[in-house]
Amino acid sequence: MSERILVPASDLLGDGIFETLHLRPSGPWLLSAHVDRLLESAALLELPALSRNIVLSVVPAATSGALRIVYTRSGLLHAGVSEIPPSVLRERRDGVRVISADLGVSAGRRPPWSLSAAKSLSYASNFAARRWAARHQAEDMVWLSSEGYALEAPTSSIVWLSGDELCTVPPAEAGILAGITAAHLLSVAPSVGLTPVERMITLPELAGADAIWLASSLRGLAEVVSLDGVARVRSPWTPRLLDLLGFVD
Repeated sequence: MSERILVPASDLLGDGIFETLHLRPSGPWLLSAHVDRLLESAALLELPALSRNIVLSVVPAATSGALRIVYTRSGLLHAGVSEIPPSVLRERRDGVRVISADLGVSAGRRPPWSLSAAKSLSYASNFAARRWAARHQAEDMVWLSSEGYALEAPTSSIVWLSGDELCTVPPAEAGILAGITAAHLLSVAPSVGLTPVERMITLPELAGADAIWLASSLRGLAEVVSLDGVARVRSPWTPRLLDLLGFVD
């Protein structure tokens, strides 16, 4: 006889938050920043009060893989570890083909109830976007505002190189989720002679950049090797920046 499991209705509606971290022998990478964002997301969703110590208490001692921390409106807080998918390693190594699409929103003009700045469990449309990209012979996509600004990718931030400027989209101005990997990369960019910059960018401007990457916790950086069907020359900065982020596999 199967066991009957009752799941709170809110947990079936994606009414919760999560964080995904890259596990390393030195510990969960950028743990403090991820906990900060989890707490900020909890506040945005008005979830039951959550403390940093409680979050840290569920973090396992594993030293490799992907750590996912989930918190829902019912008060369920749990963490699980899984292997890093082969597709993530492949995209980090080989890069990604990307297409652009209009998200149908104005940059920085979201409704007052918007959760775009939270790491919400409501990711169905994000993965639907990636499946749509796959149907068009691409691995990922860049979402555009109605004005034509590049915003973010479904599961990652956009980073680009223009001369000696390493850039990303300003989250508050664009009305998007703040990317932890992108922010960390820009914070250490001066150590390799690059100037960190946050600014809005149109799709034609992005296409003219010296290099483009999608930044996320598990991929680190995945270089954009094709944008809207136009092939791009691989950048010598990709291995240097991956090394700077501590990705050696």
